[in-house]
Amino acid sequence: MDNGFSKDSLATYAAGQRERFERTLAELVEIPTVSVEPERKPDMRRGADSAVRLLESMGAKAKLYETPGHPIVYGRFDRGAGLPTITVYNHLDVQPAEGPDWRTSPFEFVRQGDRYFGRGTTDDKGPAITALFGAKYAFDNGVAANIHFLWEFEEEIGSPHFETTIIDRAKDFATDSVVVSDTVWVSRARPAQPAGLRGLQGLRFELKTGQTDQHSGTAGGAARNPVTEMCQLISECVDGKTGRVKIPGFYTDVVPPTRKELQDLEGCGFTVAGFKKDHLYKTLRVEDALEVMKRIWMMPTFEVHGIAGGYQGPGVKTIIPPKATAIVSCRLVPDMNPKKIVKLVSDFVKSKNPDVKITAEHALPAYQGKTTGPYADAIRSSIKLAFGKEPVFVREGGSIGAVLSMEKVLKVPVFFLGLSLPEHGYHAPNENFDWSQAKGGMAAFASYFQQVAAMGSAGGKALPAARA
Repeated sequence: MDNGFSKDSLATYAAGQRERFERTLAELVEIPTVSVEPERKPDMRRGADSAVRLLESMGAKAKLYETPGHPIVYGRFDRGAGLPTITVYNHLDVQPAEGPDWRTSPFEFVRQGDRYFGRGTTDDKGPAITALFGAKYAFDNGVAANIHFLWEFEEEIGSPHFETTIIDRAKDFATDSVVVSDTVWVSRARPAQPAGLRGLQGLRFELKTGQTDQHSGTAGGAARNPVTEMCQLISECVDGKTGRVKIPGFYTDVVPPTRKELQDLEGCGFTVAGFKKDHLYKTLRVEDALEVMKRIWMMPTFEVHGIAGGYQGPGVKTIIPPKATAIVSCRLVPDMNPKKIVKLVSDFVKSKNPDVKITAEHALPAYQGKTTGPYADAIRSSIKLAFGKEPVFVREGGSIGAVLSMEKVLKVPVFFLGLSLPEHGYHAPNENFDWSQAKGGMAAFASYFQQVAAMGSAGGKALPAARA
């Protein structure tokens, strides 16, 4: 690829941007944009203002859009009317970061060789600014396309105000295609992009059987223990050893993977040993590689994230607690309806313990991605140019609520050009990103923008969506 878009030219550009990239990532990481924590609201605003300044410093026009929650930031590198418009979506809010397992302060940017530590480095601030650096190169080198950036600050809480905002501002956010950089490869040696995302339905179970702690010696045996009952209820919902969900009808709408999908999985380079190493597991429920991939990408789940209730301090305090809470969620696959899952779970729980209060938290349907057509081909080609290998198309086990909203509201195809690795620690302590992925990512994005620009825009209208 000539005209400044050869592998060598792009690598030279990236090498020259390393200091600025690290400085930019440090600034963003050290703003604790934890969207779920109300006390962080000033930090969320500070993060949004910083994002606007960053876009403007790179030569883009930027605007902050208010929502009933946290803002959305939109940046524009505009070349002119009649040219294709490519929108890059990322989120700049992050998960909470606490606990003794952090080896560095989570909101202090720490560089160790080629690795960058801190909450948000890989999910999703590192990939976001990587794409931005790729866009600046493409734009400065004459790519005939408008490149826009849509940065959300509520993805980690289910994007509650994203869809209504882009509906209200649909003309402002009009585009021909969207590319998302918020996904994980199979391994460092094997680039991967999603051909689908699992959905999510969060739930909260609460059981109250008394008013205060009571002495187990005077009330034990007669009093109801809500923690014990909650544990029994959970065991009736899901088999703790196998993960099999016991709720009748839970698997009714699950579409089994096709033979072609299974063949793609078998050839994607996934290994159980690598998975356990990357995620710090000693053992798994199953050890067969294909079965593990099906479970993490293609099957629904019922997971318990926490059970709270009773005494948690040192020693033994012999009380019967008055209440207990369980936080659970179900990962969903295509054709599963979140509302139906809420009803199934609620009816089942009430049949087992009618005193349990069930609250449905945020919901995200599953997303069926695309693997063919000119956009998918541009993804393959750009990643091969930057990293030396074409990506495999697999499903992603996580959820990105904004993806479905963008496809529905903006009515354009959505593709993925993720850069994160399993060992980067999405949502985990010691989250990190690294220069190798950033350097290659800049080249991949610049190449992708150049190739999509070459497709044209059919008179400014959206190109036809590629079909899986």
